[in-house]
Amino acid sequence: MLLAWLGGCSNVPLAYNNGAQLAWWWVDGYFDFNREQTPAVKQGLDRLFDWHRSTQIGLYLPLLAAAQTQVTEATTAALACRWQDQVRDLLEPTLERTLSGAADVLPSLGEPQFKHLEQRYVKVLAEMRDDFLQPDLAVRHKQAVKRALERAERLYGRLDEPQRRVINAGVAASPFNPELWWQERQRRQRDTVQTLRRLAADKADRDQQLAALRTLVARLERSPDPTYRAYQLKLADYNCALAAQIHNATTPAQRKQARETLKDWETDLRQLMARE
Repeated sequence: MLLAWLGGCSNVPLAYNNGAQLAWWWVDGYFDFNREQTPAVKQGLDRLFDWHRSTQIGLYLPLLAAAQTQVTEATTAALACRWQDQVRDLLEPTLERTLSGAADVLPSLGEPQFKHLEQRYVKVLAEMRDDFLQPDLAVRHKQAVKRALERAERLYGRLDEPQRRVINAGVAASPFNPELWWQERQRRQRDTVQTLRRLAADKADRDQQLAALRTLVARLERSPDPTYRAYQLKLADYNCALAAQIHNATTPAQRKQARETLKDWETDLRQLMARE
């Protein structure tokens, strides 16, 4: 959530300060908690955000400071991948804390929540199909280019026509396979529901639940399907190379804009820490 706000919200402190409530709306949309479950879930989210503010925000600052220096220089695919790995490493403690909170709530879940989760997944899959699997391949490509362009301009500001052609060509050559990705999302969703149902039926203790949730997340991040794992690696490498290509096509002024954007994010995080 934090990364999404940093990338897309015009007021990061406002979004973060309301993070527990926003997270509640999101998770309740998937599980539809009853009146007995609601207080524990909300309290858990409040504790998660309090912990995150007091222990994690400061860890992001050195990375943002380093990014402000490096964003003004040319880059490589390897360096782009390294930045991605660093961000992932920083998020690991938050993921572990979130799983711990989920293990606290899990014993209260029952069939009404699991059925609601299944129904929500059906809706999410339909939305994903509309967004990524348009029957008209030209429309599909146009939407993919639009998403890539929006992400780039969020950091660098408006791109010119030659730079847009770089993105257009990069998206056209991408190994991204929306059909394969959509099938994997279906597998992940089935895996999630089956795991939660099994833990509830087995009445597993907290340690067993937490271990099972960690294993589930590992399968979500690294598919048990070897074909899909190979595809993931290929796509990740390509995306790093494309990110480097787009960056290297930017002007000094656009890189300065990117540096200012990163500086603004750093300022936002420092404000959040000051309000602890």
